[in-house]
Amino acid sequence: MSPGACCCYMYQWFLKHCSIMSTVTPAHQLSSVPAKDILPFQSRQQPAVRLYPLSNYTFGTKETQPEEDASVKDRLKRLEEYYEKHGMRRSCEAILVCHEHNHPHVLMLQIANAFFKLPGDYIPHDVDEIEGFKTRLNDRLAPTGSLAEKDDHDWNVFDTLAQWYRPNFETFMYPFLPPHVTRPKECKKLYFIQLPTEKVLSVPKNMKLLAVPLFELYDNSQRYGPQLSAIPHYLSRYRWEFVDEDGKIVSWTPGGEVDERVKTKILAGGENGHAESGADPDVKMETKGEEPAAA
Repeated sequence: MSPGACCCYMYQWFLKHCSIMSTVTPAHQLSSVPAKDILPFQSRQQPAVRLYPLSNYTFGTKETQPEEDASVKDRLKRLEEYYEKHGMRRSCEAILVCHEHNHPHVLMLQIANAFFKLPGDYIPHDVDEIEGFKTRLNDRLAPTGSLAEKDDHDWNVFDTLAQWYRPNFETFMYPFLPPHVTRPKECKKLYFIQLPTEKVLSVPKNMKLLAVPLFELYDNSQRYGPQLSAIPHYLSRYRWEFVDEDGKIVSWTPGGEVDERVKTKILAGGENGHAESGADPDVKMETKGEEPAAA
């Protein structure tokens, strides 16, 4: 268990066994001790990014999307064939961020109850980078059927957060290009997607869509791998404004204490197209042609 996950577990255990419960809303967490005045500490930073609550978004499921390759060996073989025809493969993945209890959560996919990945994929060799990326995102997350009428199928590609390189036809990727490598086989970009106030997202039935808090990802490469566990580092450059369901800013960076209710949430998906028993009942769930997903 990583140090961050261990601290989180101990904190949750303490709250549970000491019967500590807060009934004060974030907008009214006041103190009789005024904060010390300090000089501004935000030079050379972008304007604060607004994050909207998880409950603002509607999550559903759509038809299964089987993996293109049956094994890692097959995937690397297909990469080799692609490279021989078109050169370096371009891949794009999205970091979509919302908040729950005023803590940033990253939306990611889980496959076979074990493998985690960000939404996105490689883009065709003859397609523009951003347009191809948006098409891949819509393939993976855009709603279908009646839910599609509620969504504009567009994405705000806000910033490039990282680039990872695959030097050889192997599983290893690095956030730098090794000096002896002049022709990488693949370059993967991670984009920060700024979510609007509301949006409808649908996940294939053979996958799950999770909302993972940053403290769960941090220093947790054993569970999420080096790419996903580095996301808190990428996002640390931003200052956040946390907005509630009424559009009011209730918290901002630097924030308050850790909330014991903050944890990974299953939003949609799974083999039966429904969220499992860890889902948040306050999150809107819809499925195509089925009853709304239950908690």
